[in-house]
Amino acid sequence: MEKKRNPKWQRDELILALDLYFQLESGQIHARNPLIIDLSDTLNKLPIHGDKDEYEKFRNPNGVGLKLSNFLALDESYSGKGMAATSKLDKEIFAEFKDNKELLHKLANAIKLSAINPEIRNNILNLTEDVDDETKVKEGGLLYRYHLARERSTTIVKKKKENVLKLHGRLECELCSFDFEKVYGEIGCGFIECHHKKPLYALVEETETTLDDLMLVC
Repeated sequence: MEKKRNPKWQRDELILALDLYFQLESGQIHARNPLIIDLSDTLNKLPIHGDKDEYEKFRNPNGVGLKLSNFLALDESYSGKGMAATSKLDKEIFAEFKDNKELLHKLANAIKLSAINPEIRNNILNLTEDVDDETKVKEGGLLYRYHLARERSTTIVKKKKENVLKLHGRLECELCSFDFEKVYGEIGCGFIECHHKKPLYALVEETETTLDDLMLVC
């Protein structure tokens, strides 16, 4: 069976690659570098792109090294040329995080957990609903899908609503006080969204969601 061409790099993968890029000197960007080999292994474990065996040399150390060389071409502090074949997303990711390396590193560490933590990986893979525009989410599609999976836990959402009703007697948006039942009557009874307060990269560091972690919004 003929192997497919490697798929385009996704936002999550580029976040990992750029985080490593900023940790290396230009002379360290090569396929023999243990850190590049480790990143290749991580990329192959991420729950993205389905069956990796379908692709020819999927995210192997050579390919990862070439991607990091693409960033050299975008780095104004680098006096050489780098690999000029940068994609639009390469440029967007580099511009977005070149002056925010701390956030980049936090996101990268969280994304790595989706490769090595079975619970997080399974939550992502078992999310059956379609996720609109997940590639546009700052934190990347994997963390967004994990966030949705956590929020779709009917047990914790039900407990949150029951707790708010017990305390306040109504379900209002915590940002603007909108009350669906007050405006729409019986049809709006019990209707309100429930979202996490914390940034997505922080969710993977926790094993449980508490009621205080959630907020009701319209």
